Amino acid sequence: MTTGQATVAAAGERSILRSVLREPLVHFLLLGALLFALDAWLRPAGAPAADTAIVVGEARVRSLSQNFARVWQRPPTRMELEGLVEDHVREEVLVREALALGLDRDDAIVRRRLRQKMEFVSDETAALAVPTDQELADYLAANPETFTVPGRVSFAQVYLDPGRRGPTLEADAKRLLGQLNRPGATADPAALGDALRLLEARYDELPKFEVERLFGEAFAEALFQQPMGTWVGPVASGYGQHLVRVESKRPGGVANLADVRPLVEREWANARRKALGEAYYARLRAKYRVEVRMPAAAQQGARP
Repeated sequence: MTTGQATVAAAGERSILRSVLREPLVHFLLLGALLFALDAWLRPAGAPAADTAIVVGEARVRSLSQNFARVWQRPPTRMELEGLVEDHVREEVLVREALALGLDRDDAIVRRRLRQKMEFVSDETAALAVPTDQELADYLAANPETFTVPGRVSFAQVYLDPGRRGPTLEADAKRLLGQLNRPGATADPAALGDALRLLEARYDELPKFEVERLFGEAFAEALFQQPMGTWVGPVASGYGQHLVRVESKRPGGVANLADVRPLVEREWANARRKALGEAYYARLRAKYRVEVRMPAAAQQGARP
């Protein structure tokens, strides 16, 4: 073979080699060989082989079928069920191999998920507890600020505009009070005052915080001090002056258990879940010797 022929042959071989190396199948085979080599390197010499049995029991098959039915609102066909089983086997194979290779180590997402699953253990235990009436009453008494109910008031009001009435406002208020409180009075209170679209002539069962939002805190405090069943005033608000007639009022305070039982049960369950979680973690942590090596910069208050 001449030198030229040898050069042409070598170039052809290189071309074929480049073509072969570009094939995805070759990449896949090389990656597989690398993983097998990595597995052999990471597995200690003489270590027992991993359990290679994958048993898909009847319970697991029923679970796969039920999950399918919940999503698609029908049971799977035989072919679909076989596909579900094969997908489960595929997942099991890949998970076992990933664990064998240590791919779960130092993975933030895997670690976070494992932590959540451990926390679910104590959460599920707490969810089984059913509180007694005495436990709920004790929790309510120990946390009164969580279960306070606002005062409520029903009242009518007549608005008097200071800008319109000027110096006659006090006299107008006295005259209107006499008119409104006269025995057998039939005058419409809404027609006696000044118009203000932002306000209603009557409010029913309005929480105190809503009165404060609409009229101001000083007006709300004064309103709850007024007698019921008679027109009084004027009472000042951010808008001006008002004549008011309180028809009913209920002071706020800590609710009775019967009124807020579902809320107390929910908060009690949350507190119990948190307490059990902390106790569970404390028992687990006691099994370990924790050693923290703090950087010198962090010990001095600086960023590590």
